[in-house]
Amino acid sequence: MGRPGAVGAGRDRFGLTGTSQAYDPRIVAIRPDLADIAVAGQHFAPHYAAPMMRSGVLPAAVLRGSPSLDADQTSELLFGEGFALLDLTGGWAWGYCLADHYVGYLSADALAAPIAPTHRVEMIEAILHNAPDAASGGPAVLPRGALVMGEVEGEWLATAHGYLPLAALVEVGAEDADPAGRAEELIGTPYLWGGRTAKGIDCSGLVQLSWAAAGVQLPRDSDLQLAALRADKDVDPSALVRGDLVFFPGHVGIMADEQNIIHASRRWMAVKTEPLADVIARSAAKDHNPPVSGYKRLR
Repeated sequence: MGRPGAVGAGRDRFGLTGTSQAYDPRIVAIRPDLADIAVAGQHFAPHYAAPMMRSGVLPAAVLRGSPSLDADQTSELLFGEGFALLDLTGGWAWGYCLADHYVGYLSADALAAPIAPTHRVEMIEAILHNAPDAASGGPAVLPRGALVMGEVEGEWLATAHGYLPLAALVEVGAEDADPAGRAEELIGTPYLWGGRTAKGIDCSGLVQLSWAAAGVQLPRDSDLQLAALRADKDVDPSALVRGDLVFFPGHVGIMADEQNIIHASRRWMAVKTEPLADVIARSAAKDHNPPVSGYKRLR
């Protein structure tokens, strides 16, 4: 690649009448020189590219807002997750993560041919072993949410990269009824803007990862999650129960019970459980208005 890819379905020209529609650059892949072919006819770009499907091959690859190691981290692509590649230039891949359509740049080394996942890592972390033996070493440690493809051999899953214990995995499509429990397992994890693993995670990443285990794929950022769930507003905090989501301006958490919230907190720089009333009070004091207390109950 390195230049716009070919458009699909035999079309190389598109008509755009009126003004180009407003768009959110976090989830709509448009650059000054290039755009995803899916937006042709809605948004203007000099060229359009048809995405090439790829999968992540690093435990967690940093997604950045621009093609530079100095650029801010915006998210992460986990091992085996899909990526729609639109451009490859100077060692940087530009496109979007298939799970949440989040747009950004990855190191080109983070991507390889797409896989058809059979299992998902359910443990907080799982060692990829060289042999089907707990005493063997391994080339990598895969995070929760990583997707793998392989064949079951006894108590192990044999993949192209090594062996994973089945005890650390669930089959793709399996659902967990308690996303709050998944969030609780990450208590103490360092806070990291754009993080999605036990090595570092942010508030919306914690919610996204926990709900994905329950079979619900949410958008990447808290405001996008709030909009996607069409969560109620001005909810009585006393009506909240375990598993509900609580949204504040620029923040989200999961209820641990009727009074406490689990969240990746910038104040504490870690995943922490604390009284919801304390978080509400801090948010109100900071923003000088009541927090957005919308939520969506998972049942």
